[in-house]
Amino acid sequence: MRRLTQKKALTLVKELDAFPKVPESYVESTASGGTVSLIAFTLMAVLAFLEFFVYRNTWMKYEYEVDKDFSSKLRINVDITVAMRCQYIGADVLDLAENMVASDGLKYEAVNFELSPEQRLWHMTLLHIQERLRVEHALQDLIFKSAIKEAPPAQLHSEDSPSSLRACRIHGHMYVNKVAGNFHVTVGKSIPHPRGHAHLAALVSHDTYNFSHRIDHLSFGELIPGIINPLDGTEKVSAESNHMFQYFITIVPTKLNTYKISAETHQYSVTEQERVINHAAGSHGVSGIFMKYDISSLMVKVTEQHMPLWQFLVRLCGIIGGIFSTTGMLHSVVGFMIDVFCCRFQMGIYKRIKEAPPNEQQESETLIPTENDAQ
Repeated sequence: MRRLTQKKALTLVKELDAFPKVPESYVESTASGGTVSLIAFTLMAVLAFLEFFVYRNTWMKYEYEVDKDFSSKLRINVDITVAMRCQYIGADVLDLAENMVASDGLKYEAVNFELSPEQRLWHMTLLHIQERLRVEHALQDLIFKSAIKEAPPAQLHSEDSPSSLRACRIHGHMYVNKVAGNFHVTVGKSIPHPRGHAHLAALVSHDTYNFSHRIDHLSFGELIPGIINPLDGTEKVSAESNHMFQYFITIVPTKLNTYKISAETHQYSVTEQERVINHAAGSHGVSGIFMKYDISSLMVKVTEQHMPLWQFLVRLCGIIGGIFSTTGMLHSVVGFMIDVFCCRFQMGIYKRIKEAPPNEQQESETLIPTENDAQ
């Protein structure tokens, strides 16, 4: 009974075989079939190789959600050079509630406004990257994934006396409330005032005004590699002494999660405007550099993703199976068409022989080789 049961089970399994074996005596190898097989295997190998590169590649996924963090502080990182002496200018932040934020984290350093050749090369390279980012937005994904951001050349300490240095470098960071505000650099040092905000500008002559500036770096949040800010490398030169430069910034909280780095920071977009202050012509205002920022209520989550292994295997099986079955069908169709063409060609020859006169039939019969002649 056991042997009968095993035989029945084995017979049932054989009947379920979806890949029946063909005896070798029934298989005929042809040159055309070998050529098609060689082409098919080559195509499989090339496509599988290219599919492996697709599997290794990654892409960035962008998601948006509401930013619920209102209690934390916002860090402002500044590195700006103004073409005025440090004793004539002051930088601080005034938020939406008219609260002046202490700028103790900012340092004032007397420098030359002109750059060294190495610094000028860095500056031109940064401007070129900024230009390409405005045209090719997908370049930002590559910068995210590479997480490379080389530090600019260090500032050279000039051997000249401080009195001969006519520019001021303001650099450092500040922590402000996470509300809209105004970071500005204008004439005179800022002083706390119970009723508002004031700068000691009365003792500074208008002839010394020069708000030509260069923004080497301006960012919000933690400093992380892989983000090039829109204002990095911006340089403005003004021929007028009374000049107002305005930058309107929209800050977007960003969570960056790649295979190289995971951090929370901020990105921003900016629009700019500038005008000459001329009260006689109706252009009123205060000379200086004003950066008015606002914080978006949405947060962007940037995640680097990779193709799963199972999806790669499915695509690989689809390539191999699809090419194998397609080339087999094409080979069968081409072989069938060749057989039909040859058969019709031979039938046409025999038909012409039969319709020809008797003398021509004898001549054509002598031209057609027989099996005995071939032997």
